[in-house]
Amino acid sequence: MQNDTISFRVQPGGTLRGEARVPGDKSISHRSIMFGALAEGTTRVAGFLEAEDCLATMNAFQAMGVEIDGPENGLVSIRGVGLHGLQAPKEPLYLGNSGTSMRLLCGLLAGQRFDTVLTGDASLCRRPMKRVTEPLRAMGAVVETTDAGTAPLRIKGVGRLRGIHYDMPVASAQVKSCLLLAGLYADGQTCVRELAPTRDHTERMLTGFSYPVVRAGDTVCIRSGGKLVARDIDVPSDISSAAFFMVGAAIGEGADITLKHVGVNPTRTGVIEILRLMGADIEVLNPREIGGEAVADIRIRSSRLNGIDIPEELVPLAIDEFPVLFVAAACAEGETRLSGAEELRVKESDRIQVMADGLQTLGIDARPTPDGMIIRGGKLSGGKVDSHGDHRVAMAFSIAALRANGPIEIDDCANVNTSFPNFVELARDLGLNITAICGEII
Repeated sequence: MQNDTISFRVQPGGTLRGEARVPGDKSISHRSIMFGALAEGTTRVAGFLEAEDCLATMNAFQAMGVEIDGPENGLVSIRGVGLHGLQAPKEPLYLGNSGTSMRLLCGLLAGQRFDTVLTGDASLCRRPMKRVTEPLRAMGAVVETTDAGTAPLRIKGVGRLRGIHYDMPVASAQVKSCLLLAGLYADGQTCVRELAPTRDHTERMLTGFSYPVVRAGDTVCIRSGGKLVARDIDVPSDISSAAFFMVGAAIGEGADITLKHVGVNPTRTGVIEILRLMGADIEVLNPREIGGEAVADIRIRSSRLNGIDIPEELVPLAIDEFPVLFVAAACAEGETRLSGAEELRVKESDRIQVMADGLQTLGIDARPTPDGMIIRGGKLSGGKVDSHGDHRVAMAFSIAALRANGPIEIDDCANVNTSFPNFVELARDLGLNITAICGEII
């Protein structure tokens, strides 16, 4: 059996200049398929992220009888089957590397009348699922996991759940969204109380699809019995993808870039706030609202960064951006401290340990802690690092080459296609000297 392998080789230096539009928001693309499938009528999506994770969600709904046309140049058309129109898939639903797909689908499928099995690649099948399966069981769901609480997930079709009030022990938009989706099929009211604010795309999109959602302080509630009405969706560019170039422009010499049509939902802008605290020159231009989501253009220019203690209240608002924020810290003057981010250890990789290992290889004093990292800024050397199959780690180390004194080679980069399929081309267009090297392992 042969598998394609991809490594990145990035030459030192380079200057990021120009304008670009990064791919569509992954979180919103996932949800557009899910809610479009459950709606009555046809939902049309523009700006859909044509990456492996979002395609896994689309393929799952096609396997459950939903007619979906596209994607073609970011355009997708979904003929909804209504809340109770999904059909039993003939085979287990394979979700690749997508934790969002697995956790949200687990909630949505827990209240169906048919059995399903959710599985994925080796990385996804190591990620913790008890955080969704335990509250779902409290709602009456029957979900079987491995002894370690991981996938494959075997979901029995109980047909009806019961509403609960759940205080989340961790800040997780995926857990919140999973339970709200299960609440569509539960008797009574389902309420989720957040430990700290997390991205609210699910609540916004439910409202956009004409389904009532009640928010009171840190608690969001939903009742069954309503219906979703199809609508058109314009997916903004993903701020998590934009973050790589935001940091690249901040740390690079003579950089000046503008990223167009970026989603700046207030539950996602932690990366902007953290970079500004470090001294980055960032302007948010032309703010507007499209389809219930805040959108803006973001201009970033070279600046001198300083180390900071990252405020814990910003951690949930930037959880996916920390790999590249660690690179910013490595280029900053002084020490940067992160705490309260133990969630990073259960992402596609252990992002605390993997980033610390890589930064140490590149000559940086990076000390991992149980829930974060302490990084003393310094001079980045060249070297060879391993992304451990984590797309955000691979892209973060690519950006580090802007300040390195030698080439950086990053192994195991194929999963960049899960979120940012044209990363190499776009990075090269903006001024990063990056090459993708393809090979095979047998």
